[in-house]
Amino acid sequence: MTAATATTAARGARGYLTRFLPSRRDYDGLRGSWRTDVLSGITVGIVALPLALAFGVSSGVGAEAGLITAVVAGLVAAVMGGSHVQVSGPTGAMVVVLAPVVAAHGAGSIALVSVMAGLLVIILGISGLGRAVAFIPWPVVEGFTLGIAAIIFLQQVPMATGTEGIPGHNTVLAAVESAARATAPTVLQTLAIVAGVAAVMLLLPRLNKAIPASLAAVLLATVAAELLDLQIPRIGSLPHSLAAPSLPALDPSVLGGLLMPAVSIATLAAIESLLSARVAAGMVGPDGRPTGTYSPDRELTGQGLASVAAGFFGGMPATGAIARTAVNVRSGAKTRLSAIVHALVLLAIIYVAAGLVGRIPLAVLAGILMVTATRMVSRQTVAAVMRSTRADAFVFVLTALITVAFDLIVAIEIGLVAAAVFTLRKFASLSGVQREDIPGPAVPGDRHIAIFRLDGAMFFGAAERVLQEISQVKDIQVAIIRLSQVRMLDATGAHTLVDVISALELRGVTVLLKGVQPQHLDLVTNVGVIRSLRHHKHLFASLPEAVEHARSHVVRNAAASA
Repeated sequence: MTAATATTAARGARGYLTRFLPSRRDYDGLRGSWRTDVLSGITVGIVALPLALAFGVSSGVGAEAGLITAVVAGLVAAVMGGSHVQVSGPTGAMVVVLAPVVAAHGAGSIALVSVMAGLLVIILGISGLGRAVAFIPWPVVEGFTLGIAAIIFLQQVPMATGTEGIPGHNTVLAAVESAARATAPTVLQTLAIVAGVAAVMLLLPRLNKAIPASLAAVLLATVAAELLDLQIPRIGSLPHSLAAPSLPALDPSVLGGLLMPAVSIATLAAIESLLSARVAAGMVGPDGRPTGTYSPDRELTGQGLASVAAGFFGGMPATGAIARTAVNVRSGAKTRLSAIVHALVLLAIIYVAAGLVGRIPLAVLAGILMVTATRMVSRQTVAAVMRSTRADAFVFVLTALITVAFDLIVAIEIGLVAAAVFTLRKFASLSGVQREDIPGPAVPGDRHIAIFRLDGAMFFGAAERVLQEISQVKDIQVAIIRLSQVRMLDATGAHTLVDVISALELRGVTVLLKGVQPQHLDLVTNVGVIRSLRHHKHLFASLPEAVEHARSHVVRNAAASA
């Protein structure tokens, strides 16, 4: 490698990496929007406080970890992420994955898992896989979301009934067992708290949308619990400052057991963050203007760095949070400053109001998350999916059920496989072979010529049927196979053409190919389609030329037999 080539390569690498770094363009328009951005950040910070506490408790790592994650990951993702309005932190979907990890390896393992998963997400972003989320079908996304909502709701049953959760159990069974172990008067008090929180969150927005309903519910329920001196579980003590960052304890004997959970968490973090950023990019603010585009790859690297940073501070993995992002956009946010302010607001709460926050009853957090879960999927969305097609409705229901019964990542995998199978079946049904009449006036001997037109996609899902239909034709001397209507051709489809040509040629039928498209020429040549023809000149660009050549074969055959 010459010095000039090395310099060019180095510049290219620097240019590529620059795409993932902050720049002045991230804050275009800040001079005119900074007041709105600051107010939006304060609003989102207030909304995020109860959610961060609730997700931390529900995952098993504690309210402290949820609050630390909202601060550290929220700040890092705001600066390094690929969206101008995305707000990141602990989310309900991540709670669903983390709870089994805590049950199996303990809460102390989450910081290490967060760092491992964050590094994997960074690799996904640098490798350019951020755009892959666009290939996840809508029914899979909605089924996945519905399943997560059901799990989040069921996970709150222990806190809602004043009992301790059962680690390691299936979510449904754990909810049933927790409810069965509930005793009066604690369960009556906690359920009353949950009902009160739900009432405030559902009714207050109808009366005054300016007041954050979740925060109002926390304040009212906590004050009521204090005044009535209810003996119910509380959040407990919280740190009054942010601890210094440190490397998580690295135990080689545990590392292997945490690898697969880290892969699952990284996959979920990537999917949820990109879906949230994609939704946010399509939203409009109060002024009717769109929020602008986002960079999928930079969003992944930013979220990965956020999870790594959260792990260093003893937090949990983070993702983009659509609920907080939506509040941010609706509040008028235009730049990253709003998400930065949101993190600083939560940081101020740690230093100023940690003692007060520790008095919040756990039942309050349960009520907030139960209401949040019921809002994750709208009835209109479910109805739209169920009315679409039977295949899409089946994929939607299957993904939701597997999410609840087994595992989130397994649900996405099976949902994708099911959607792919139905899509391939649809493609295969649109693909086929048609026998056509010879155009123009009939000529003696035309009955010995057959024209077959291949339509749609010639791929592995339809190739076998095409082979059977063409190979069964009888009493012909020449077969013209038209390929001009083939829109997609893969190696299996090309190999099937080889089998068709070979089978016909063995029966003495001359095969002519017409209309091989330029984009398919290399494939049919490399697989051996051209080589399987009796003569390399049996490849034609127009149908009249192919028919004329076929008729000449029939005439020669007739003369030879005479």
